[in-house]
Amino acid sequence: MVYPVFPGETNHYGTLFGGTVLAWMDQAAFVAATRHAKRKVVTVHADAVDFKRPVPLGSIVELVARVVGVGRTSMRVEVEMWVEPVSEREASYLAAKGGFVLVALDEAGRPAPVPPLEVGDAHGA
Repeated sequence: MVYPVFPGETNHYGTLFGGTVLAWMDQAAFVAATRHAKRKVVTVHADAVDFKRPVPLGSIVELVARVVGVGRTSMRVEVEMWVEPVSEREASYLAAKGGFVLVALDEAGRPAPVPPLEVGDAHGA
């Protein structure tokens, strides 16, 4: 998933709000888990998110999400947020990283089984 960082998403320092980072990361985790489970999923847990570097106004961010583990009804998704600066002089960098756990649901809203994670499988969003 790719997002531009606009003024309404930044604080008075001109950097992306942490809450926006968390929301975008959760959305990326949702897409990866939905692709794996092929059914409705909900977030049940977010690990500590490490904010490594600020994300300045005008940047383009890319979120990379991968299902890295599965239980009977749950999936663990790791999400990285990469920043592509608009300046030619700067290289892309990792701005944030975190883990999320999502559970698949059946039509009645009860936890439902998910497919196993195949060796070498890396469902990404």
